Amino acid sequence: MQYRYPESLANLIKYLATLPGIGPKTAQRLAFHLLNESEENALGLARAIPEARAKVRRCLVCGNLTDGRLCAICEDIDRDRSVICVVEQTRDIFAMERSRSYNGLYHILHGTISPLEGRGPEQLNIAALMNRLREGGVKEVVMATNSTVEGEATALYLARLIKPLEIRVTRIAHGIPVGGDLEYADEATLAQALCGRKEL
Repeated sequence: MQYRYPESLANLIKYLATLPGIGPKTAQRLAFHLLNESEENALGLARAIPEARAKVRRCLVCGNLTDGRLCAICEDIDRDRSVICVVEQTRDIFAMERSRSYNGLYHILHGTISPLEGRGPEQLNIAALMNRLREGGVKEVVMATNSTVEGEATALYLARLIKPLEIRVTRIAHGIPVGGDLEYADEATLAQALCGRKEL
């Protein structure tokens, strides 16, 4: 007879395995870790989940996550308000911020246009972006969607919408990573790198 976990432990493992990037074995390790953790820490985690779900909402301006009306970036008076960087998801903001090379504002689409998944422009946070741009003051929109078919299509769709407003639309360059070897780059990456080249 095969050994089975107690029902409550099996249930914990089942829910942990639904998290992105967590497979069954990692879910088991996390479950055992939580059981061996101090009661204070384990219950702290358990309380943090419903609290975050109840308090965290989307920023009224850009769609970023916040526990107030506006996110910290939109409230920051030192940010360059003439530039808006458009990203697919909230996690993309953290990647951009780690670079420490961008000081403008953001706009989160919460996805990409994907007809195969039944997701059109009306399902994305595009209307709010267009309203922001029509208010004036924005000189450049940086498209920082992923270098996928859906990301490229979304960037092109937005560029066509924005161009009539006489706002500069740029695209982040894609290509060879820093420290990468040309020998190991695929054709599409090399093509992107060539298109995004700049003068030295």
